[in-house]
Amino acid sequence: MSVRLKLLFIFVAVICTGIVFGQDGQTPAKKKSKTFNISDRPKDHFMLQLGHVGWLEKPDTFSLKGLSRSVGVYFMLDLAFKTDPRFSIGLGAGVGSDHVFFDKGAGRDLIINSGQGVQFKKNEGSNAGVQYRSIKLHTAYLEAPLELRFMHRPDKPHKSFKFAVGMKVGTLVTAVDKTRFNRDAEGNGGYNSKIRDIRNFNSLRLAATARIGYGVFGAFVQYQLNDFIKEGQGPNQIRPLHIGITISGL
Repeated sequence: MSVRLKLLFIFVAVICTGIVFGQDGQTPAKKKSKTFNISDRPKDHFMLQLGHVGWLEKPDTFSLKGLSRSVGVYFMLDLAFKTDPRFSIGLGAGVGSDHVFFDKGAGRDLIINSGQGVQFKKNEGSNAGVQYRSIKLHTAYLEAPLELRFMHRPDKPHKSFKFAVGMKVGTLVTAVDKTRFNRDAEGNGGYNSKIRDIRNFNSLRLAATARIGYGVFGAFVQYQLNDFIKEGQGPNQIRPLHIGITISGL
């Protein structure tokens, strides 16, 4: 993890501490004695995350361009602490999907099914005149999020500030190179090509997460801690970073 990302997570931890101990100017001792009626608060929620995904530490040969995006849909179970219902554990399951766009004018073609690993290879010879309409890599994961949550007013979740830090563990279920051609090496055009192959990608995704919000709306950040591509199967130092919005009851 880079120094900048380490500082980011330290900063997030400091903000969380400030929220816990600084609300309403009260001391921690007074807050511990405060009671909340959470009998009507649901214990499960859907969580929708929409965001932008970028690749950190990627080589210059992998030229990304366009609005790369991510979508995550999860069913979450919320387990409040009996000693202090402002805190809870959130755990769940769902699907995370990334759509990463490559520079269609770079004169390169995305290759994910090569025995030499994942490449964004320069077009040469008869392929030099190939023209692309778009080049996209789509990946999807089955994921299990785990969060430590804090809510300022647990008895009024739709009118409360919220904060959560946690992890996501995911397993890769598909990787697809979706390329749309204006003109291929034979002069044909106006068609799409789809190639599915997961062998060169890490099957495990381990990511650190943080989110903050008010009511049902919030913002999130997610950083993959392990390599996106397998060692020896391409530029394995790539680490996806997601930033976006969250819609959730908690």
